[in-house]
Amino acid sequence: MKSAVETLSPTRVKFSIEVNFTELDPHIKSAFKTLSERVTIPGFRKGKVPTAMIEQRVGRPAILDEAINSALPAFYTEATREHKISVIGRPNVDITELVDNEKLAFTVEVDVRPELKLPNFSEMTLTVDDVVVSDAEVDEQVDVLRARFGSLTTVEKAVENGDFVSLDLVATINGEAVDGGSANDISYEVGTNRMVDGLDDALQGLKAGESKRFDTKLVGQKDDEKGAVDVTVKAVKTRDLPELNVEFVKMASEFETLAELRADIQTRLERVKHLEQGAHARDLLVETLVKDVEIPLPQGIIDDEVNDHLAGEGRLEDDAHRAEVIEQTTKSLTQEILFDSIVTAEQINVNEAELTEYLIRASQRYGMSPDEFIKEVSEAGQINTMVAEVARAKALGQVLSRVKVVTKSGKKVNLEELAPKPATPEVIEVPAAE
Repeated sequence: MKSAVETLSPTRVKFSIEVNFTELDPHIKSAFKTLSERVTIPGFRKGKVPTAMIEQRVGRPAILDEAINSALPAFYTEATREHKISVIGRPNVDITELVDNEKLAFTVEVDVRPELKLPNFSEMTLTVDDVVVSDAEVDEQVDVLRARFGSLTTVEKAVENGDFVSLDLVATINGEAVDGGSANDISYEVGTNRMVDGLDDALQGLKAGESKRFDTKLVGQKDDEKGAVDVTVKAVKTRDLPELNVEFVKMASEFETLAELRADIQTRLERVKHLEQGAHARDLLVETLVKDVEIPLPQGIIDDEVNDHLAGEGRLEDDAHRAEVIEQTTKSLTQEILFDSIVTAEQINVNEAELTEYLIRASQRYGMSPDEFIKEVSEAGQINTMVAEVARAKALGQVLSRVKVVTKSGKKVNLEELAPKPATPEVIEVPAAE
């Protein structure tokens, strides 16, 4: 096979490939076998029809067409490997020459991942916020602990934010009850905005036994269709917090004094904020690279993904939504190209232990057992996608370790000290990535 590649733009190339019939011969034999399974000729079983009779029945062009369709992906893939081209789009194939028993020539135009000029990460400096834990933040956590040991008391009063209510809800659309839209005896903390949009406002000022109707979007309905919700307050309760004293500290924690409890909370909050520094540094790194690195984008891929997305939603004519999807797709593709370029530059490889640990953590997020989750993603053909996710995270962590990270006050941040120690994954079988 002979192949050459021509760069059409930073994101598109054209392969010119020529193969002789010796290389095409295995595919021609396979074509005869495939067609023999389809052709019915009296006196012969399917799959046992002589090649001469198949050619006589379907014609030489049909055989060559079957063989070429089978062969093109293999020759195209071989060319991409030979020239070390990372393709990311759908190939557009054009047969340029076919001489039976001599040669086949064709071209392939395809979008590719552009080559990026990445910076010297050791020369980069990122600035993050200092870790500061205020007394008010410690007080808030102490109150959260007190609330866990608090008690609810039924009172005769109008509903305010912070109250707890027992209520019934009934949702309707155009006067018709919504299937599954009723709930009784729900306990809810007013002001948390954790249920239906508009509920908190509707509850304000109501007393036990009173009702109110409000309009809202009903989640789960087509396009989050608007409907009406009737809410009835059955009881109003306030939470009584335990007195903050030594007895409470001993009951609610392992500490003997309030000072010890507050010091522990202070330490925990500082740890959380230090971890947030690491996450902030990672986000700043990505933001800086997207801004400073020239990242050409293949417009064809953006157009295809946007149209596929809108077609799936039945919203091809929704220009406002198209603009949103274009923005999201452009951002996603930009980061994907950037991350994969870093993976290549850093020569990142993912071992089975790293993939297994990632899959275990992902299974926990979905509330599935590791074996169930791995089976599902494997059957869906998503293992390679998971490998890519692990590689990208690993690559970002590797380059971030070389970046200088300081706080606004000038203190150096050691990100390696903040990194969580890798868990020892349980032994589970992960299908090999193809």
